[in-house]
Amino acid sequence: MKTKAEVMDEIRANIAGYGHHIYVITGGPDPRFAYTIGLKEDAGVELVLAGASYYSIQEVGIIIDDIAGQIRKGGDWRRLRYKFGTNGVFSLGKVHDSWSSRMLLGALDYYKTSSVETLQILPGARHRTIDVPDLKKPWSAISEPAWQWLEKDWDYPVPKQSVAVTNLDALKGKPITEAVRWEEDKWELFAGAGPDVDKADVRTVPLGTLMAADRTLEIVTTLDVSQALRRDPADLKWRAH
Repeated sequence: MKTKAEVMDEIRANIAGYGHHIYVITGGPDPRFAYTIGLKEDAGVELVLAGASYYSIQEVGIIIDDIAGQIRKGGDWRRLRYKFGTNGVFSLGKVHDSWSSRMLLGALDYYKTSSVETLQILPGARHRTIDVPDLKKPWSAISEPAWQWLEKDWDYPVPKQSVAVTNLDALKGKPITEAVRWEEDKWELFAGAGPDVDKADVRTVPLGTLMAADRTLEIVTTLDVSQALRRDPADLKWRAH
């Protein structure tokens, strides 16, 4: 593990070389998010891409880099529309301080401040998943339950780094109908029949993201390894499988 001094050196080097550093936060119960450090020095703002599990970590880096480049050119960010190949169009929105103070800890530490103006990178409707929060509103565990662990301790009887292999239908809000626990900290949770899921639609997300969207999924934390459940989308009653 890098020391704080080593991390700061890396941040400064990236800012000097590329104009900004991208900090990716993953591996816990909260959805993945990524934000810039250093863009403020040129453009007056930082960027954050929260959730958006439609996109891979590599794609997230490309999206942030390209939008940061556009921000540096100036102009009205409210009019900016960034097209990412065939994978959608992005816009920008303001971020409430109650979110930036919880998410951009590395930036706050770097600038030695308690707040920094931030813009949220927003995927278009076709590519928006259930883990994309509305950051212009004050932080709330009620309105954005997938993000409750920014404040709340993980309180489920499974490891907090637990993940679920799932599909885009589930991440766009369709009911999950198949559940299998494969390891102590790994599940498969699919909307529809698992064997029919296109590999291109498979994603891995924190287990808490899916349970926050559908409280009836909490039952999967009681499964033994290799145990499975299934339910019909018509009645959504879980049955052993």
